[in-house]
Amino acid sequence: MVIAHHLMWTAYGFWLPNDPRGSMSREVAAEKIADLGPLHYGRKARQPSSSELSEFRLQAQSALKYELLSFAADDIQLLACGFADVIKQKAYTCYACAIMPDHVHLLIRKHRDKGEAIIERFQLATRELLIDAGRRPTDHPVWGGPGWNVFQSTPQQVENTIRYILNNPVRIGRPMQHWPFVTLYDGWLPGIR
Repeated sequence: MVIAHHLMWTAYGFWLPNDPRGSMSREVAAEKIADLGPLHYGRKARQPSSSELSEFRLQAQSALKYELLSFAADDIQLLACGFADVIKQKAYTCYACAIMPDHVHLLIRKHRDKGEAIIERFQLATRELLIDAGRRPTDHPVWGGPGWNVFQSTPQQVENTIRYILNNPVRIGRPMQHWPFVTLYDGWLPGIR
């Protein structure tokens, strides 16, 4: 039974196929990026130190086709507006959201739309907003790929994921985010009203 989808995706260039943390990629298409290191499918049991990850990202910047752009405070507000619009239009229920400088976490209640389609809607809407606001050039990718969908099957998983998402900004020294489109999780289960 699926209660919710923990949806995650990164800004362009922030999680490459051969990222030292591992990835869900099975191949590296660009030779310049392949030269950065070996491919490891899945998350590695031993995660790299922050200095190892910084070194990889520094090397990766010269291999990327486009400039590496993180989200500034104004961008984060625009992304939140885009998320709010999509949530309203599609009648999604969002239990948690963290918009980070280089990635996004959303926890969306089970819906007729699949998690991957939900991510696609959010990405398309927010890309257009950033371009229309002059925050990204029209030829620059905003997002780094289709993202990940992790099924949440129990109320405990949902509650743990909410805490994880809410603490994401705090872990990098930023305040906890509170968005008006987030609904408090009340123990909802499919088929129970």
